[in-house]
Amino acid sequence: MSEVTEGATDVVPTEPEVELLHGVPVTDSLGQQVLHPTREQYVPLVEQLRSEGYWMAVDLCGVDHLLTPGRRGLPTGTEPERFEVVVNLLDHRNRRRTRIRLQVPDGDAVVPTLFHVHPGLEASERETHDLLGIVFDGHPDLSRILLPDDWVGHPLRKDESVGRIPVQFKDPTASGGPRP
Repeated sequence: MSEVTEGATDVVPTEPEVELLHGVPVTDSLGQQVLHPTREQYVPLVEQLRSEGYWMAVDLCGVDHLLTPGRRGLPTGTEPERFEVVVNLLDHRNRRRTRIRLQVPDGDAVVPTLFHVHPGLEASERETHDLLGIVFDGHPDLSRILLPDDWVGHPLRKDESVGRIPVQFKDPTASGGPRP
């Protein structure tokens, strides 16, 4: 867009206005509404959407963008961070699906839990914490869900070393297992 003032010959470019829903920037991804809240807007937004019919949280996952710092799809004014929490919500009555993309900085990877709004996300938040190290503040049991309790680190972080646990192959017949 451009703004032209009367009598002036210069055209001054202006930034396109960012669409907002409940004060949160909105983008479109292949026809799906995507909301980009701040950490402060995150829980109130999900609570508001639930009151509007988004009763089902389909999933929640984390993403490490360490190797993709210049990614697309973020609205003007939303700073890309290393981590992102992605939540997909469904409104069955109105046949709507909405995605939430929350930017989470590397130095402060803490976001509020959605457990009190969508209890079904309990395991998804634990898995995201276990594999990426994002802390869900207020979660009732943020213990490991996939890895042993004594595991050090978070294996889905892009800067984790690969292959720390050697795979041991055994002859299936040695333990009395079935023969091929």
